Amino acid sequence: MSQQAANGVPCRGKVLTVDNMNPRVKKVEYAVRGPVVQRAVQIEKELREGVKKPFTEVIKANIGDAHAMGQKPITFFRQVLAMCSYPELLKDNMFPEDAKQRARRILEACGGHSIGAYSASQGIECIRQDVARYIEKRDGGIASNPDNIYLSTGASDAIVTILKLLVRGEGCDRTGVMISIPQYPLYSAAITDLGAVQVHYYLDEANCWSLDVAELRRALNAARQHCNPRVLCIINPGNPTGQVQSRQCIEDVIRFVKEEHLFLMADEVYQDNVYAEGCKFQSFKKVLFEMGPEYSSTVEMASFHSTSKCYMGECGFRGGYMEVINMDPEVKAQLTKLVSVRLCPPVSGQALMDLVVNPPQPDEPSYTTFMKERTAVLAELAEKARLTEQILNTVPGITCNPVQGAMYSFPRITLPQKAIDKAKEAGHIPDMFYCMKLLEEEGICLVPGSGFGQREGTFHFRMTILPPTEKLKVLLQKCSWKCDHGERGGNVSVETGAGDGADWLT
Repeated sequence: MSQQAANGVPCRGKVLTVDNMNPRVKKVEYAVRGPVVQRAVQIEKELREGVKKPFTEVIKANIGDAHAMGQKPITFFRQVLAMCSYPELLKDNMFPEDAKQRARRILEACGGHSIGAYSASQGIECIRQDVARYIEKRDGGIASNPDNIYLSTGASDAIVTILKLLVRGEGCDRTGVMISIPQYPLYSAAITDLGAVQVHYYLDEANCWSLDVAELRRALNAARQHCNPRVLCIINPGNPTGQVQSRQCIEDVIRFVKEEHLFLMADEVYQDNVYAEGCKFQSFKKVLFEMGPEYSSTVEMASFHSTSKCYMGECGFRGGYMEVINMDPEVKAQLTKLVSVRLCPPVSGQALMDLVVNPPQPDEPSYTTFMKERTAVLAELAEKARLTEQILNTVPGITCNPVQGAMYSFPRITLPQKAIDKAKEAGHIPDMFYCMKLLEEEGICLVPGSGFGQREGTFHFRMTILPPTEKLKVLLQKCSWKCDHGERGGNVSVETGAGDGADWLT
């Protein structure tokens, strides 16, 4: 008998247990920080404690966190944010005048002239105005209304908020959300958490992960047998696949959502990350309005951007925005109410978003340095994209589409039957088994393709191209070791991909 029971106090279990908690939460999965990454953290701790491994460090390529991979912050952004955080620095002559002007303007828009104060729930008004001007300039003069701009805690928060507005119903009336396969796991996780239905449409791997409207229609018609599809999600440039949508594809998608009466969610957080010759980012809003009033006055859409990607890589500040188009005024009032529950997005993130959309201009003192840093970051990413495709495609067992944009590659790996059988014996999906072995034996942290979705019978991994070039070469070399089936001798070369077979794959 326990001491509590002996004292006349009845023994009671936990109020909240894994058996009585919200069952939807238990179903949520997020591969980007899943089992492979959790094991990588453990291995890093073991290395610090002196445990001997076949490698001296874990090279992480699981997540698009540029600064964690060594990318340097843009000087102008950090100067302004420093002065916003500690206004005494405005007196310091080490900062250029245009940076001081930006900091003063932001501080004057904050309660008590401090970024420590709450802002309006929709975001600081002058920053929303700057976002609207940025969108107008980006889209060739197409008008943007600041009242349609909502600043957010990164793009992720805005995406989940829009999904909350759309999800309703039970049984066959439950909201269906169309997401690409492969997809970014934020979408599947949010859909599961909200109790909606995932409607998968497959990207065409054989055609550089392109989107085919015939596949959209197939997925939609099949889904209507068991749910009520209401929304189509598009990621352009793509994550995890790195493709850039063509103008024709964007037009086809817009016609499709109009014909099928769907809400369009355009995730455009990688809009500056375009590398391939002949590829160009065009926003869904720009194309929508250029298609004429038949579409621009009827298609309901939300588009998203973030400070976390592109050349900025400022993930930790959690800055972002969404623009809503053709939203019913009564629904928009509900959206404003919903964001007000969380008071406001991080004001430091709002300030950073303002600098992204309102960077130094050619007649300002910070312009030369800003453009030099921005250009260098994007040029290096373009070279890494080329390097990744080139090296991986020289390795038997790996097929890698061109990394046209974003900051990821999603190579297909052909595993021998022995490796597949070993994975099944261990209770793993084969690409999870591959990634875990690569981590344990080579210190490389990737994400299995099964965490993003893939056609049955195919296996992939997702890797970011963000590690420093020398580490990226090591990473690609070690991936090659695990996929060369022993057909050639000698160590793998990062230049040619030739090398030894992996013992557990042969």
